[in-house]
Amino acid sequence: MRIDAHQHFWIYEPREYDWIDDRLAALRRNFLPADLEPELAQFGIDGCVAVQARQSLEETRWLLELAKQASFIRGVVGWVDLRSPDLRAQLERFAGDDKFLGVRHVVQSEPDDEFLLRRDFMNGVAMLAEFELTYDILIYPRHLPAAVSFLKNFPKQRFVLDHLAKPLIARGDLEPWATGIRELAKHENVWCKVSGMVTEANWGDTSPETYRPYLDVVFEAFGMKRLMFGSDWPVCTVAAPYGSVYSIVAKYLEQFSSAERDAVLGDNAAKFWALES
Repeated sequence: MRIDAHQHFWIYEPREYDWIDDRLAALRRNFLPADLEPELAQFGIDGCVAVQARQSLEETRWLLELAKQASFIRGVVGWVDLRSPDLRAQLERFAGDDKFLGVRHVVQSEPDDEFLLRRDFMNGVAMLAEFELTYDILIYPRHLPAAVSFLKNFPKQRFVLDHLAKPLIARGDLEPWATGIRELAKHENVWCKVSGMVTEANWGDTSPETYRPYLDVVFEAFGMKRLMFGSDWPVCTVAAPYGSVYSIVAKYLEQFSSAERDAVLGDNAAKFWALES
């Protein structure tokens, strides 16, 4: 099964999506399932996992409604307030929907570089296992030391790192990102999405050689069983079209066996989230 493990939908409203600045002006419009479906079909991708783009319970509900309407949306990684005393009620509100797979918090935008280690936040993350939910780690390279410390508290929780922790590809920097990735990958309950690379490179650069050093690091660190392809559509489109994003990963995978390619392009995501074929 082929799965795009990371993409977004939204109905654009400036106040709700203030992170879409002038540099991202091309994203100031609606992006809905009908826009993505042809892209998936062109590359033989069977479905996708929709990930939150704003931190609101309303969006989580909306994404789950979209998933009911579009069968190719295999699941939703939404948002709940992990620091709220009302967290259990929020989780119970969504727990009955089998397409509610996990949650994410936009840690990369928090002013505290050690936000992951806040006690109220960790208490919230600790509740996710009770509801069999995963957690997406969205951080920059500077957050990797805190992430490694954070993970020591949750040996059984299922985590997935978004966008390789956003290495500084445009600058060609590998360190200290690579060392942090190797430390993080020692936690075998953490997987990694091969996603979000083109927006961290010089926009328009789709040369496979640009991305190879970073892919070498994550493939060596996580292995073939804990990596999953994600497009980060539509955000990726400011830097490269969907097809180019897919082709960068597909080209890199040519060196591996058919079974290993299938794992990264969908089977691992299906296993991680227990998606039905």
